[in-house]
Amino acid sequence: MQQEFQIQVSPDVAQNHEQLKLLIAKKNRLQYNEIKHVEILKRSIDARKKNIKINLKVNVYLQEDFIEKTIELPNYKDVSNAKEIIVIGAGPAGLFAALKLIEKGLKPIVLERGKNVQERRRDLVAITKNHLVNEDSNYCFGEGGAGTYSDGKLYTRSKKRGDVNQILNLLIAHGATKNIAVDAHPHIGTNKLPKIIQAIRQTILDYGGKVIFNTRVEDILIKSNSVAGIKTQNGDIINSDKIILATGHSARDIFKLLYKKGIQIEAKSFALGVRVEHSQQLIDSIQYHCKTRSEYLPPAPYSIVKQIKNRGVYSFCMCPGGVIAPCATAPGEVVTNGWSPSKRDQLTSNSGIVVELKLEDFTQFRDKGPLAGLEFQKQIEKKSWHLAGETQKVPAQRLVDFTRGRLSNSIPNTSYMPGTTSVELGKVFPKFLHQTLQEGFKQFGKVMRGYLTNEAVVHAPESRSSSPVRIPRDRKTLEHIQIKGLYPCGEGAGYAGGIISAAIDGEKCAEQISLVVGGF
Repeated sequence: MQQEFQIQVSPDVAQNHEQLKLLIAKKNRLQYNEIKHVEILKRSIDARKKNIKINLKVNVYLQEDFIEKTIELPNYKDVSNAKEIIVIGAGPAGLFAALKLIEKGLKPIVLERGKNVQERRRDLVAITKNHLVNEDSNYCFGEGGAGTYSDGKLYTRSKKRGDVNQILNLLIAHGATKNIAVDAHPHIGTNKLPKIIQAIRQTILDYGGKVIFNTRVEDILIKSNSVAGIKTQNGDIINSDKIILATGHSARDIFKLLYKKGIQIEAKSFALGVRVEHSQQLIDSIQYHCKTRSEYLPPAPYSIVKQIKNRGVYSFCMCPGGVIAPCATAPGEVVTNGWSPSKRDQLTSNSGIVVELKLEDFTQFRDKGPLAGLEFQKQIEKKSWHLAGETQKVPAQRLVDFTRGRLSNSIPNTSYMPGTTSVELGKVFPKFLHQTLQEGFKQFGKVMRGYLTNEAVVHAPESRSSSPVRIPRDRKTLEHIQIKGLYPCGEGAGYAGGIISAAIDGEKCAEQISLVVGGF
């Protein structure tokens, strides 16, 4: 017999199976000897009070042996000779779209402008050590997309959009830990994601799909307002009347191509700001109300939102025990992001702190039409590059100095490997954005005592939180509202905000295509 229980326990008990069995037996008047196994279904941390607790949902096996369930792939069949569907981009949206196409009996042709994960690493080293940016292979472009180096944070609020568990199970089937289906804020780790991405690629190939690297799409072929195929940078033509466009939030060339061809796109609001780094020990002490974090607790995250003069200021992509990475996608710009390894065992934590932008903030670039927000974003990245000495060093300022508009005399060593340059960051941002960030940090310091310290370092800019462009599509068919057969998808199209939501959107587009063209 099996019974489910909700229980709150101390962190040490949560990690000790025998103590957990004893407590469950005592609280629910069960015989300890009858409990064969306790399976943890869901786990979350309640750190609101000094006495921290772990919330558990458990399945208790009473006089019944536990048999661990194996999570397997769907019943894929060979699609080598099936109808071909082009998928542009091998990030979360593109890869999960490809898997769903195979499940539906269609053959995905995945085109990725960048390199596979092994070869991609060399270009990441070149950015960090030599300040050289490969426009097709970097932290945003290449196998797995930006998701490969966003450290695999899988928390999402998009549960109504699709089956989150299905995405998690596919990740587990390709090598992710089963804990991602248990933890309230699941996380894989940048060090483990590449093997999972490779496994997904192998599944696509094993069942007859194609994945083609170093292939940048330079034109989308249109006939009578319908897609007919694509043209690559080498002049090759690949024909298809169905294209999933999953190019990510940084594919500026694609946005410009669509605009040039008269394919409707629109500016959208997004958020932009800085990335701040604290010691992990400080964040632990604030969040866990202690001097030293318990060995039974993970490095503490934080999430905070404030309204400053009718603008949201909030933490974004917070990385406990992580590092800040150089994420430019072209020479002449500086961009930051953060990631954590699976153990989150680095000595620093970092988070994007971003400000909600509105369409009226881009009026200076109104001549750019729907690319106005993109131009706003690009100008800040270029200015940062110039201020940092025209290298991949990042303009930086101590946190208290930042709130006071004071140039820092020195910058402590940070996890950002290309290095830092002391800059008064009011020179980077428009006045309204700079002042909003300053006030936001002051408000954060009131809520999280100790957060506002001059030992923390602000790095600028955090500018790729989401796409500044939306590619409009029909709500029901998911096709572009103007071009038949074109399916804008994921973060780059403006319909997702992370690995899970992008993967769900990729699946939805593939499902819709299968309804139109059929399959097995």
